[in-house]
Amino acid sequence: MIEKCLFPVAGYGTRFLPATKSMPKEMLPVVNKPLVQYGVEEALDAGMNTCCFVTGRGKRSIADHFDISYELEHQISGSGKESYLKSIRDVLDRGVFTMVRQREMRGLGHAILTGEPLVGNQPFGVVLSDDLCLNTGGDGVLAQMAKLYAQFRCSIVAIQEVPPEEAHKYGVIAGESLRDGLYRVEDMVEKPPAGEAPSNQAIIGRYILTPDIFEILRDTPPGKNGEIQLTDALLTQAKQGCVMAYRFQGKRFDCGSVPGFVEATNHVYENLYEE
Repeated sequence: MIEKCLFPVAGYGTRFLPATKSMPKEMLPVVNKPLVQYGVEEALDAGMNTCCFVTGRGKRSIADHFDISYELEHQISGSGKESYLKSIRDVLDRGVFTMVRQREMRGLGHAILTGEPLVGNQPFGVVLSDDLCLNTGGDGVLAQMAKLYAQFRCSIVAIQEVPPEEAHKYGVIAGESLRDGLYRVEDMVEKPPAGEAPSNQAIIGRYILTPDIFEILRDTPPGKNGEIQLTDALLTQAKQGCVMAYRFQGKRFDCGSVPGFVEATNHVYENLYEE
């Protein structure tokens, strides 16, 4: 039902400097696989076989990663090292990859709007590669959300409970509980002041969006730091129609921070890595 997934990957990754001075943060490896590949595999597993990247300057290695490297494959052909390419070959066989450049950094909402020519007039997923989501016992987060979309046919944001003292770091929702872990959004605030969050249900980097979000984003004035906030557009969409918030099954790692990245690396190495 949902065929496309948008990956905003134009950010600078300043919290990982100097490593990200010449290397995209999305290409930082969690053990032996770059962050962005985990997100792409999650999208493909959810049936979203067209992966649309909103890139920026200095991000060409992402395009190269999702392409064939003839020189490398020739050098290791027939050797034991060839097996190391299995996961990325599987991805290339299953997916179609398109790209557009975001010429200036004006917030997540602007990045989503930049991807409109790639997505077109259809519902689509969004993955923020900073958030590594793993659910080894069942469907990935996007697959869980796609099933909900088939039922509700509206935009859906993934949420998780966070300690109240950390709510100011996130977009936070409040709304009517429809069942355990599922809410109809009534309010949504991007990084509220400490102590003023409407709940401790924080939005993480997984979305399913309906195409009317593009028109709403075009009419959304810049918010904090002069950026177009996706949260503001989603709140408008919630007031005009419906936005659902879903507390997903699985584990999420904040790989946009060094402690979260180290935690993710240790988890993958101890639980998922196969040499």
